[in-house]
Amino acid sequence: MTQDNKGKSGRNPRSPARAVALPRPPGLALDWDVPGWRDWLLRCLAQETGQRRLFPWLAVCFGIGVLLFFQAEKPALWAPLGGLALCGVSAVWLRKSLFGLVLSVGLAAVLAGFAAGVVRTHNVAAPVLMRIVIAPVTGFIESVEDREQGRRILLRVASLQGVAEAERPRLVRVSVRKGEGLSAGEFVAGTVRLLPPPQPAWPGGYDFARDAYYKGIGAVGSFTGAVRRIDPPTQPDWRLRLAARVDEARNALTHRIASSIGGAAGGVGAALVTGKRGLIGEPTSDVLRAAGIYHIVSISGLHMVLAAGTFFWLVRALLVLSPSLALFWPVKKIAAVAAMLGAIAYCIFSGSDVATERSLVMTLVMFGAVLADRPALSIRNLSIAALVVLAREPEALLGPSFQMSFGAVAAMMTLVPLMQGRSSKNASADLIGKALAWAARAVCGLLTTTLVASLATAPFAAYHFQNLNPYGLVGNGLALPLVSLVVMPAAVLGVLAYPFGLDEPIWKLMGVAVTQVLDVSAWVGSFSGSTVVVPALGAGALVLLSVGLVALTIPASQLRWLALVPAGAGLALAAHPQRYDIYVDRDGTGAAIRNLRGELTLVGKPSGFVVEQWLRADGDGRGARDPSLRHAARCDRLACVVEAGAQRTVAFVHEPAGFAEDCRRAAVVITRLEAPAFCGAPVVLDRHALRERGATAIGLGSEAAEIRSVRRGREVVSWTGKARIAASPTRDGPRAARPVSELDWPGEEISSGEPD
Repeated sequence: MTQDNKGKSGRNPRSPARAVALPRPPGLALDWDVPGWRDWLLRCLAQETGQRRLFPWLAVCFGIGVLLFFQAEKPALWAPLGGLALCGVSAVWLRKSLFGLVLSVGLAAVLAGFAAGVVRTHNVAAPVLMRIVIAPVTGFIESVEDREQGRRILLRVASLQGVAEAERPRLVRVSVRKGEGLSAGEFVAGTVRLLPPPQPAWPGGYDFARDAYYKGIGAVGSFTGAVRRIDPPTQPDWRLRLAARVDEARNALTHRIASSIGGAAGGVGAALVTGKRGLIGEPTSDVLRAAGIYHIVSISGLHMVLAAGTFFWLVRALLVLSPSLALFWPVKKIAAVAAMLGAIAYCIFSGSDVATERSLVMTLVMFGAVLADRPALSIRNLSIAALVVLAREPEALLGPSFQMSFGAVAAMMTLVPLMQGRSSKNASADLIGKALAWAARAVCGLLTTTLVASLATAPFAAYHFQNLNPYGLVGNGLALPLVSLVVMPAAVLGVLAYPFGLDEPIWKLMGVAVTQVLDVSAWVGSFSGSTVVVPALGAGALVLLSVGLVALTIPASQLRWLALVPAGAGLALAAHPQRYDIYVDRDGTGAAIRNLRGELTLVGKPSGFVVEQWLRADGDGRGARDPSLRHAARCDRLACVVEAGAQRTVAFVHEPAGFAEDCRRAAVVITRLEAPAFCGAPVVLDRHALRERGATAIGLGSEAAEIRSVRRGREVVSWTGKARIAASPTRDGPRAARPVSELDWPGEEISSGEPD
């Protein structure tokens, strides 16, 4: 933080600055005549350039390029690379002009992010299953994860009967109820039921298909019978052998910890060390989430700092035992190298999630600064970590792990020092006074970091999970001291004692502390309003709030006050979220319709997971099995009818005989059947329409219906016009939708060859 808080001259930036003492940035010309503003802006820009705060904006520009890639349609690699070369030439040409240089380098970073997305998508390209398949399969097991009911394995497919090699997925994720004895690296055979990776339950929802694509997973499903170990036709490559060894070691340690501790605390304790969260039951996860401390089971900064710090301390302590080594060898730098190697090994062992990679990069930069005799803690390190993670996995930018992890760390690095202020130099000299002062600083630091991190991650939690935990400050304040002072140190000692077989007492000690953490979480979670379900945040609100967070955390000058503009606009949009009136499942098995009381009414038989997604998106705290969900629907054996808003009737047809009546009186007809050609409702979502669109959400207006779908984007259908939306087959083939107006709205699909 030292270099970020001082300019090149070494002066404190908080001291009053005179306009005549701050030079005008070279190449920057501002000619507008606004009294005071030009001098203020020049002072701020001089402070930004003097403290080298332009570098972090490279990560922001790189991320913008990644976002642009995900909105593109089959982009070519030569285009961003060509633009990148032109920007490089222009940067050299304009190097004497600050404005020209910054513009060229920033645009180059945008194009580099775009190119990274193209390269990544090309490298992970693999076939994705297009239909449901039940067939014999053989393949190598890449990883095994224990679950509450059976096991889930990642299988590298060698053969899949009935599927051509060009269409055969490379990896499939399948569950097995009786998977005892299965381990990574084995070649197995069995019969599987495979489905295409599911797409979002509603437009804007979690897209498992996208995440699966970038992990190389082309299908999901389960084994329908026994799984047999057989001799492999060929030997696995070195990557598979290495992944199998690492996964086997992780599972062995997971079982050791879970069995030593026992119960729910055993699953949590194992996850804290190995990152394997399959043994954490859903009730335990709900308890941790309600208290706002579920983040402790994600291998991130706290875990990485303790692991690397332990290596650093041990190596340095051992080396200084020798006077000759301590006097003539760079002991601190040798210990830093050992800590870097230990951190890399721990990252690989724990599964290399986004938060873990971010922590690893920041740890490596910090110890690398020790090797270079430079201060390490700064916003630049976070920017380097973001660049490395996005260059390796550009798709991580769209996920909650990246957004919440980097957002929380950036906010803490910027705001916590401002909130805490400077420590008093007149601290008490007696031992008790020093102890009390240390305790007060520790408590203050814990509360401020928790508060800042909670505020910074709240928009992302509302967007991705549709819930907030108001008592997270209390939960973290009570649980994190146990985690930091007992659980994690015991975890480090347990890992060191594990190869010697002396680890069981340590795990039992850690289990006592983990049990206390769960008790605290259950107590906090029992508070009324511990979990607040909020309507899904719109993409516009999330973008504005993210821009506000970036503008608040990167600048070192008073320019950070400009963050109030996008943050205020984002909060205004968040206060009035768009709520759809109808949610339709991707295959038409069910729908949720807003009734005249303003609540969602359930029709059909959608899965419980899909219903939970709809309710959360609407800000509805009811469960999927709540009987009130079906009270407003009038159903018979042919169809269900719901009186919706805008004086419109919505019909969900079960049997073909129901079309004759419902197509006449309903404004919206939903069915998983094939609607007849005579159906004259303005909006008809039948089997073929849903096959084209996927999961669909509809907003009912007084003049028209706004339809958003995962695959087709946005469509508008007038109630009074002759146009209608449908896709039922006719003699001339499938009938295309004919909306009144159709806008080019980017959906959740990606241009990577992912199937519709």
